Amino acid sequence: MRALTFHLKVLITILVVLGISITAYQIFVVGIPVTEDATDDLWNIDAKVEFVASSKDPVKIQMFVPPLNRDYVSLNESFISNNYGVSVNRVDGNRKVTWSARRVSGKQTLYYRLVLTKRYTGDKTKAKGPVFRDSIAVEGPEKIAAEALLAPIRQHSADVETFISETIKRVNNPNDDNVKLLLAGDPSTPHKAQIIELLLSIAHVPLEKVHTIRLVADQPQTPELWLRSFNGNDWLYFNPETGEQGLPSDRLLWWTGDEPMISVDGGKKANVTFSLNNSEMNAIRLAKLTDENTDANFLEYSLYGLPLQTQQTFMIMVMIPIGVLVILVLRNLIGLQTLGTFTPVLIALAFRETQLGFGIILFTVITALGLMLRSYLEHLKLQMLPRLSVVLTFVVILIAAISLFSHKLGLERGLSVALFPMVILTMTIERLSITWEERGAGHAMKVAIGTLFAATLAYLVMSIPELVYFVFTFPAVLLILVGFMLAMGRYRGYRLTELVRFKAFLKADS
Repeated sequence: MRALTFHLKVLITILVVLGISITAYQIFVVGIPVTEDATDDLWNIDAKVEFVASSKDPVKIQMFVPPLNRDYVSLNESFISNNYGVSVNRVDGNRKVTWSARRVSGKQTLYYRLVLTKRYTGDKTKAKGPVFRDSIAVEGPEKIAAEALLAPIRQHSADVETFISETIKRVNNPNDDNVKLLLAGDPSTPHKAQIIELLLSIAHVPLEKVHTIRLVADQPQTPELWLRSFNGNDWLYFNPETGEQGLPSDRLLWWTGDEPMISVDGGKKANVTFSLNNSEMNAIRLAKLTDENTDANFLEYSLYGLPLQTQQTFMIMVMIPIGVLVILVLRNLIGLQTLGTFTPVLIALAFRETQLGFGIILFTVITALGLMLRSYLEHLKLQMLPRLSVVLTFVVILIAAISLFSHKLGLERGLSVALFPMVILTMTIERLSITWEERGAGHAMKVAIGTLFAATLAYLVMSIPELVYFVFTFPAVLLILVGFMLAMGRYRGYRLTELVRFKAFLKADS
C-alpha cells in the first residue's frame, strides 16, 4: 500500500511539474501573454480550390496569392495538397502559386492557408508605380463619346485624385448617353472598370485593377474589384462604383491585373472558396513577428496550427476536462447527487447551442414528458430494451415537434434543441424513472435538480472566454488537471453535505 501511495505521489508530481514547466516556457520564453487583453488581429485565411481533373492530361493549376508587400506580413503560409508539386513565383508584382501533377483524375481539392497580421514596423517599403501611360486606341463613335465625357471631367477636377474620382462618377451615371454607348449594354463592375481605364488612358493617367477580399470572419467571400493609381509617392485607391478614395482597413490586396484568380490546365469547373477567422491572438508577440523572415514554427506545433474548423472544435473539446473537474468537485467534495457520472457535462455542451435559460426549459419539458411516457409504458410490462427504444423514438419526435413549432413562432433558438444528446436524454428519463420507483419522487426530483445545477455550473465555467483562451493556448495545463484528479481519487474524507448531515453528532460529542 505504501509503494502504491508513493507511486501515485510521484506520478502526480511529474504531471504537475511537467504541466507547469511547459506553460511557464510558453509564457516567459516564447512570450505568450496569459490573457486576451489588448489583443491584436491575427487573421487565418483558408482558400479551398476545387476542380475536376481529366484522366488523360497532366494538370497545372495557377492561383494568385497575396503579395504582402507593405501593410500585412505573413506569419505562416502553407500549400496543402496530395501528390502535387508546388512552386511560387512573382509575376508583374503579383505572387502566383502553381500546383502540378502528372496523373490525377476526378474531383480534386487543394488548400492555401495564410496566417497574417498588420505590419508593425514603421519602415515600410517605399511604393513604386507608373506615373504615365500611353493612350488606348479607340475610334469612331466610342472616341467621340470618350472625348465628350473627358471635357467636363477636366473642368471639374484639380489634380489626379479628383480627376479619377470624377471619371468614376461620370461612368456610373446611367442617364448619360455617352456612357450608355461606351458600356454597350454591359453595366457590370468589371466592364465599367475597363471604360474608366480607357478614359484615363486618353489623359495619360495610369490605372491598375486590384482584387481584394474583406477581412471579416465567418462570412462568404468573393474577390472585390478596386482601382488604384500612383501619384508619384503612394498608391491611391478608388471604389469603381462610387469614386470614393481610400481602401478600407479591412481589405486585403490579393492580386492586380485583368487575369482571373485561378486558371486550370488539364481540368475544369475550378472554384475557390474562402474561409476567414479572426483569432485575435495576442498570444504571439506580433510586434516581434512582423519581419517576413521570422520563423513562426511554434504556430505549426500548437493548436493554432490546425485547420480553422478543427480549431473551433478543439476550443470546445479542451474545455470538457474543465467541466469534468467541476463535476468531480461537486460529487466527491460537496456530495451533490447527479444522474450518471458525466451526464451533466454532456448537457452543459448542449447548453452551448441553446443558451442556458432556453436550454434548461427545453431539458425540463422533454424530460417531464418523457417521464410521463415512461410511466405509461411501465404498465405495459415491456422489457427494458424495447422500452428504451420507444422512449428514444418519442424523444426524437418531441425534439422535431419543438423545432418545428419554434420555427413557426419565430423562435430560432428553439431549433438548436436538436443538438441535445438524444441518447443521454433517453437514459436520463430511464434513470429518473428507476430512481422514482426505488427511492420515491422526492429523491428523484432532488437528483434531477442536482443534475441541472451541475450542468449549469459546468456550462458557466466552460464558457468563460478568458479560461477558454488560456486552456486552448496553454493545453499543458490539462496535465495539471490530471494530477489534481489523481489526487482526488485517493480522497476518503467527508463530503460537505455529510458534514451538514452529521452536524448534530458533532454537537453531541462536544
